Amino acid sequence: MDLGWTAGAATLVRVAIAAAVLLIPGIIALRGRWELVRRSWATIVAYGAFAVAGAQLFYFMAVQHLPVSVALLIEYLAPVVVVLFMWLRHGHRPTRLTLGGAGIAFAGLVLLLDVLGGGEISIVGILWALGAMVGASVYFILSGDDSNGLPPLTLAAGGMLSALAILSIAALAGVLPVTFATGTVEFVPFAVPWWAVVLVLGIVTASVSYVAGIAANRRLGSRLGSFVALTEVLAAALFAWFLLGQVPGPMQIGGALLVVAGVVVVKAR
Repeated sequence: MDLGWTAGAATLVRVAIAAAVLLIPGIIALRGRWELVRRSWATIVAYGAFAVAGAQLFYFMAVQHLPVSVALLIEYLAPVVVVLFMWLRHGHRPTRLTLGGAGIAFAGLVLLLDVLGGGEISIVGILWALGAMVGASVYFILSGDDSNGLPPLTLAAGGMLSALAILSIAALAGVLPVTFATGTVEFVPFAVPWWAVVLVLGIVTASVSYVAGIAANRRLGSRLGSFVALTEVLAAALFAWFLLGQVPGPMQIGGALLVVAGVVVVKAR
């Protein structure tokens, strides 16, 4: 983004590369069972629309009106939504440990994201952030559902293709600002060409992360998986420290520890 890329451009290219990388493996993973795709086309489209395109696009719209910390905090309320959904839809009543862990993790997010630092609140921004939260919630719910028989590679590939179509339409319609640039990306410890960063975004942060996320959620379940995913915020803080020189303060370190503690409590339910 320092080079002049918009968030929309980075997301569009990221999804396009992920779709290209996952297409062939996704087809191979089917082993000729195309009836799975025909039966689950609605799940694939929903995954692409909500879990990939919606979660990202709505978040980018939210940060146009809200501080990043506030937008992130609202989006990361997704585990609470997942707990409520599993309770109402499947009768999985949350235990006291689950509720306690949720409270601890939420308090940790408040500290880690430095929401207490203040910032202007926009109703429009909150609505966009709530849309991102819905997208993230759908991600955890659909990723944890293995009843459709779709291999993780196939679901991820189909979702990326659906998201690519949706984001492309949004870009052509002018809803998603798209601006590209070339040059060298300067990190604190090193510098790399723009195309290398783009490849990492597409292959590592999209292809690998979505496939691994689906596989993990199917083993952990949507509820626990959504809480474990809160450690993404901790990982982001560590990478930002190493690559961008954004040193976390004592309050953020304490928040990170609370997030981890909350996940441990939920796991112990």
